[in-house]
Amino acid sequence: MDFTRIKYTVDRRTAVITLSRPDKHNALDDIMVEELSAAFQTALRDAAVKVVLLRADGESFCSGADLAYLRRISTFDFNQNQKDSLQLMKLFQQIYALRKPVIGLVQGAALAGGCGLATVCDIVIAARETAQFGYTEVRIGFIPALVMVFLLRRVGESRARELTLRGHTIGAEEAMEIGLVNSTVPAIELDEAGRRLADELITRNSGSSMGLVKELLGRIHGMSTTDALEYAANLNALTRMTEDCKKGIDAFLRKEPLQW
Repeated sequence: MDFTRIKYTVDRRTAVITLSRPDKHNALDDIMVEELSAAFQTALRDAAVKVVLLRADGESFCSGADLAYLRRISTFDFNQNQKDSLQLMKLFQQIYALRKPVIGLVQGAALAGGCGLATVCDIVIAARETAQFGYTEVRIGFIPALVMVFLLRRVGESRARELTLRGHTIGAEEAMEIGLVNSTVPAIELDEAGRRLADELITRNSGSSMGLVKELLGRIHGMSTTDALEYAANLNALTRMTEDCKKGIDAFLRKEPLQW
């Protein structure tokens, strides 16, 4: 599809998905959600892509819902609102469960749904001086319902309660302290840091293994210990039969460098 809200490029086995409405602080609307979903699906299907970078143009990462979009949905009935909510739900789940690592690069504001986008990334790198994170929905009479599922997994209930009930914003360093962000770098180095991490994952790690790790993380949450261990044992057994595992073990035994 032709993109009007985002950019999609592939370079060095990395798909770069860029939110590109800088004049609107990369605010979300139904069109952007649809385009993001299409871009992630394209990255998933492309065998040449091993890692995805999610970034943004301009001063902000994503300021949440677009004002015009908010005005429009305020007139929706329940069925229209449910359909629209399901579209965003599918995007969050798509990113979270994508069988390829997703690295989020956050500068400026990541608020409400925009903070949700960061939350569902596997690894988040934030611009130390500018990044701001907030689940601000309660301040406009809304709730962060969809992202709550993922936020609880990322930072735990205590932090999730504070962030979503207060609706305040926090900086990059505090976000890293609570586990919402993995690392911070100077803003000028953000893209470079993302590229370095993407190159590390591409050259050092099996794509099949990283995909299976994401499957394991997604499925065992909420299982009983017994069920989780049984599932993990079965996945362990299946992984040993993959071509990547056979290739990796052979190279290890031969003490030969491995090119993934």
